Amino acid sequence: MTHIKVPQDRIGVIIGPGGDTKKTIEEKSEATIDIDSESGMVEVIPGEDPVKAMRAADVIHAIARGFNPEKVLDMFDDEMLIFDFIDISQFAGTQKELKRLKGRIIGKDGKARATIETLTGVKISIYGKTVSMIGYPEQIQVARSAFDMLIKGVDHGSVFSFLEKKRRDIQHLEYGFY
Repeated sequence: MTHIKVPQDRIGVIIGPGGDTKKTIEEKSEATIDIDSESGMVEVIPGEDPVKAMRAADVIHAIARGFNPEKVLDMFDDEMLIFDFIDISQFAGTQKELKRLKGRIIGKDGKARATIETLTGVKISIYGKTVSMIGYPEQIQVARSAFDMLIKGVDHGSVFSFLEKKRRDIQHLEYGFY
């Protein structure tokens, strides 16, 4: 059994219109999803396959961190896709610093975020104090490196050059992102 704390404004997204998202997660994972709307606590109760229940927990975490459910339900169809996140608040001493770091990661008009998505093939969500990613392990590793560089103050041009070089390394992978 897994317990996941979900922000209040994401509970409705996990439930979905008429309960559709929750039902889809339950069907694909063979798990039972119990949602306490008051506390924001979501419980995943495994069915016959505990691995599918763990995947349901990843999907719920991803939705809780800002992803559109349609983008994360693919995780049930590809066991190699992983969900990962970086808590950027650990690098910021103040709210102002957190906002500045988020701004660097997003970039002007979302350009930095979009470029990182394009060059790595990773789906990215920036929500609250986290940067979340869905992709294959090698892609996630490269995207994490890019975010770490941005957080440390490396200029965007150098980060994008790094990503261009790394793209060639991960492009040969036959995962269907390119």
